[in-house]
Amino acid sequence: MGGGIDDEDQEFNRTEMLKAFDETKAGVKGLIDSGRLPELSKIFMRPSEELIQDHLTTTLKIHQVVPVIDLTDVQKNPDRRKQIVEQVRAASETWGFFQVVNHGIPSEVVDGMIDGVERFNDMDVEQKKKYYSRDHTRSVRYDSSYDLFQSRTASWRDTLTISFNSGTESQDPHDLPPTCRESAMEYSKNMEVLGNSVLGLLSEALGLKTDHLKNMECCRGHRLCSHYYPACPLPELAIGTTKHSDVGFFTILVQNQICSGLQVLYEGQWIDIHPIPGALVVNIGDLLQLVSNGIFKSNEHRAKANEIGPRISVACFFSGPPNGDKTYGPIEELLMNPPVYREIVLGEYRSKFYTTGLDNYRALHYYML
Repeated sequence: MGGGIDDEDQEFNRTEMLKAFDETKAGVKGLIDSGRLPELSKIFMRPSEELIQDHLTTTLKIHQVVPVIDLTDVQKNPDRRKQIVEQVRAASETWGFFQVVNHGIPSEVVDGMIDGVERFNDMDVEQKKKYYSRDHTRSVRYDSSYDLFQSRTASWRDTLTISFNSGTESQDPHDLPPTCRESAMEYSKNMEVLGNSVLGLLSEALGLKTDHLKNMECCRGHRLCSHYYPACPLPELAIGTTKHSDVGFFTILVQNQICSGLQVLYEGQWIDIHPIPGALVVNIGDLLQLVSNGIFKSNEHRAKANEIGPRISVACFFSGPPNGDKTYGPIEELLMNPPVYREIVLGEYRSKFYTTGLDNYRALHYYML
């Protein structure tokens, strides 16, 4: 892994390298296993100016910890629920991130999901290839860097994405890889329940009725993105997932305990979100910042590459109904001040995301008034 790539000839070579990598349909893990990493390693190198900026935002060591919220008795004890809602409000208005414990999802369901992701990635490469696709409309797809040809740097990760709609539109289990079929279906069911519970807390934290955000269909359907980050030989030059904010309403993420990789940008510094046994990470997305008129914060975050691995995380994105006709804008009851954002049409909003590199996409910038 060497320096940056700038001139036209080198840029052409980069394009050829990207095509060569994509055509393997084997992802980062396949590249490592096949021994072809040296010939294509430059596509994973971050630009020198990004590395310099990274040094500036990680040199200062500040002792900050993302809030951890205990959900014990959240549905049974009204006084306890008020305390939890206040904690959710404070975290959502500042960090945009918090971890939850005692959330009600059995450890065997969470562990089963992580194990299923590992089994999928350990499958024979020829078996995995049939799931490989860059068609984001497919409900089950495997790829490496959805924005491979738009971003400046290829991400050091492989991703299995499974989209789940609600009710009668639910995912056909037979479309899922057999190595993670049962674990993903069970995890999805539990995510739907927890997602609606968290959405109720977020509604109350905004001073709204418990079912306000649910009635807006903020939690209708969800998407599981299972990220597999292999051990990286030069992690300081690569990136697992580049700096970004999530485009949906909110995300619930589980990460395995092998190493710390997730970071949130808070007060100008990258803060590690260390894995806590049994905990799940919740973060506010751009759409929730938009409909809350800026009350809740969708903070930027990233995933580092690590010299040990594989690191596995599963992000459950709640991004609204699958059809793109619905319109969202700042909630009228929250407009104590003039609206900060204009209304968006969900389909147009998603289309912009999928046609822009993650490292350049800042959804809220496009929709500010």
